[in-house]
Amino acid sequence: MIVLGIESTAHTFGVGIVDDNGRILADQRIQHRPKEGGIRPRDSAQMMSERGADVIKAALDEAKISIQDVNAIAYAIGPGLGPCLRTGAIAARFLAAKYNKPLVGVNHCIAHIEIGKLVGKIRDPLVVYLSGANTQIIALANGRYRIFGETLDIGLGNLLDSWGRKVGIPFPAGPKIEELAKQGKKFIPLPYTVKGSDLAFSGLYTAAVRATEKHDIADVAYSLQEVAFSMVAEVAERALAHTEKGEVLLVGGVAANKRLQKIMRIMAEGHNASLHVVPMKYAADNGIMIAWTGLLMYRAGITTPLSAPINPKFRTDQVDVVWADYETPDA
Repeated sequence: MIVLGIESTAHTFGVGIVDDNGRILADQRIQHRPKEGGIRPRDSAQMMSERGADVIKAALDEAKISIQDVNAIAYAIGPGLGPCLRTGAIAARFLAAKYNKPLVGVNHCIAHIEIGKLVGKIRDPLVVYLSGANTQIIALANGRYRIFGETLDIGLGNLLDSWGRKVGIPFPAGPKIEELAKQGKKFIPLPYTVKGSDLAFSGLYTAAVRATEKHDIADVAYSLQEVAFSMVAEVAERALAHTEKGEVLLVGGVAANKRLQKIMRIMAEGHNASLHVVPMKYAADNGIMIAWTGLLMYRAGITTPLSAPINPKFRTDQVDVVWADYETPDA
């Protein structure tokens, strides 16, 4: 079985092709990178509509197959930016209708989890999902990916990108902030906001912006990372103690941060759990994760009508994970 997946939730238009042995047959992607400011959904969607067909063709060429060889078309149905989601959905519907292929709408957040489980060859982890828009602590329980803690305002990646823009660091700011933080020598107290099992970053962002007026920017970057990552670790540790999982899986674009990984590894090992980090190639948004999750769903008998609307606010815990017993391939 072969599934083609389309990712289009924000700045990336990605097309991935996988088979049911977990082999990645193609990975093609393009990104909208604004010269200044954050992502403008309509500009990103325009880029996708202009270049998306070429990305799909490149993926089919890389896989050395034709669209007729594909068994199903998967696409990100949400959550995400409306214009971007709509562009990917239109492309997926067109392919499904023209070539008479079943359609599978995939939850973007769950796709990050499933690709992490595939490449890490793990089955039932506590998931720490950190991206631009999302910050969630997740574990599979009673047939759904339950959220044991999440941000109450902005995502961790959004925090880093927003602060980066204020101090002149272009998007994406995370990698440059990580390097800058290594030069920091002084810890600056910043708001630490954990509310039960949830957390909030907006106050931390405001304080960090103000701190740059009085302190060295490297010290602020260092302090910003330490506070934000410690907040995530506290919420994750509480969930790990409750679920007693033996594995912790770090996914999403922010997962690439080495300081974050060190903090999470210390936390996990303190509870006799191992830490697994999704490789950077799969941490960022990509079509492979949509294709793989779509394949799991299609094998379980799930399809999506052509008329199904996109869902920009689609929550992780709204999906029945009926494919959970499917064995993760060794390949």
